[in-house]
Amino acid sequence: MNWLSDISSTMLTELFITLTVLILAVFSMFYNVKYNKVSKWIALCGIGVSLFALKYLQLEPIYYAFNDAILSDTFTVFIKGLILISSFLIVLLSKRNAKQRYHKTFQFYAILLTGVLASLFIVSANDFLTLTVALELLSFATYFLIAYKKGYLSKEASFKYLVTNAFSTAVYLMGVSYLYGITGSFNFSSINNYFLQHSPTLLYAISTIFITLGLFFKLALLPFANWILDVYEGCATSIIVFIATIPKIAMIAVLARLLAFSLSYSFELSLVILILSVLTAIWANILAIKQKNILRLLACSSSANAAYMVFTLTLVSVYNLSTVLFYLITYIFMNIGVFAAIIVLENSNYSSKLHEFKGFAYSNPLFTLAFSVCIFGLAGFPITAGFISKLYLFSAIVRSGAIFIPFLLILMLTIVVSCYYYTNVVKLMFEKNETNYNEIIHHNAYSPIVILYTCAFITIIIGICPATLIEICKYIAYNL
Repeated sequence: MNWLSDISSTMLTELFITLTVLILAVFSMFYNVKYNKVSKWIALCGIGVSLFALKYLQLEPIYYAFNDAILSDTFTVFIKGLILISSFLIVLLSKRNAKQRYHKTFQFYAILLTGVLASLFIVSANDFLTLTVALELLSFATYFLIAYKKGYLSKEASFKYLVTNAFSTAVYLMGVSYLYGITGSFNFSSINNYFLQHSPTLLYAISTIFITLGLFFKLALLPFANWILDVYEGCATSIIVFIATIPKIAMIAVLARLLAFSLSYSFELSLVILILSVLTAIWANILAIKQKNILRLLACSSSANAAYMVFTLTLVSVYNLSTVLFYLITYIFMNIGVFAAIIVLENSNYSSKLHEFKGFAYSNPLFTLAFSVCIFGLAGFPITAGFISKLYLFSAIVRSGAIFIPFLLILMLTIVVSCYYYTNVVKLMFEKNETNYNEIIHHNAYSPIVILYTCAFITIIIGICPATLIEICKYIAYNL
């Protein structure tokens, strides 16, 4: 019964998430509308059990399952834990979104967890067939989640995401087909072993570029970044949190594995990624300056931060990977904190327009403080986790060689630009508002407020005492 051993060693988390999705699907067919609140607790329990199951997955040595299509190691389990923790917080933030269509709550959480399941498979994938199926499963879940919110904007956003994803998938599959034609294998390990014995060709460079460009879609990097503004504005805020975190974690993980092994033999690929990362950072930060909507501003921020991580990831080394992991963790908590604050405002009947932030510092000082901590963390101000992560990022690029210093200077200028629009959000909250007294209705937003304060606390703690997390990230990076 080798398949039982494969499941218990590599796929327990995926198994429990799958069972949870099935339970939610069955309940959606037979439940009474008045029991819609049960759906959230089923989803939370499923994620909680999956988190507990992580301790039973094999860490060392690397375990290959299902004819080497799936693997489990320390790096994979760590990333899965990050995905599940983020998913737990996202479910807590989704109450308002699910409540707006209360007769569809079981379907909503089933689709949400399907996206989580796909991300877990992406992280575990050890061949392009498994990776492709997981990517498409994630895409289908995302289509429905974006369109879940009623209205023209959500449908437009879903359609734009679908069309752009279709094109990026075609580019990705073309690259995979070329790579298969060269090596005769879809397996990451077999492809790596092939190029240990054979010199890479121009066709290999083209295939690696196509594959990477296709994967860039989920990270909203150029040339597939045009969807992100409309999607962030058109879909529900809790779904934006999902799009901004879960696919990003999965894509960073799979790119780290591919760039370290299967796609590591192409100098041309590294050059293309570095250029596109810098161009994305410039494009996103300049575009963010003129945004009047906090969601569109955060869309630009998401692209820019992904560009910083991918740039550093391309300069392959254990130190650089540990830097990216540290940056990713801090970014997730700061980002979720900011979105939790936006959901608090939405629950109190405020929109995402920046001008409505005026005066919050005087009527809601504790909320403003926590929100400001997360915003300043994204900007990279001292004593926050964002400052340490950006400092760590700079040191990683400098250590990679003097040739990358010009790129670093450009990235530093884009970060300076980002400080302007981040601090402008905080500045607005301290401006006097003579017409309205903006007060938050706390009983409508318990979970988001707790998550906001928790994320703000974590942002400060990591900013003051980052050493332990840095050491953990170095250990995880060493075990890739």
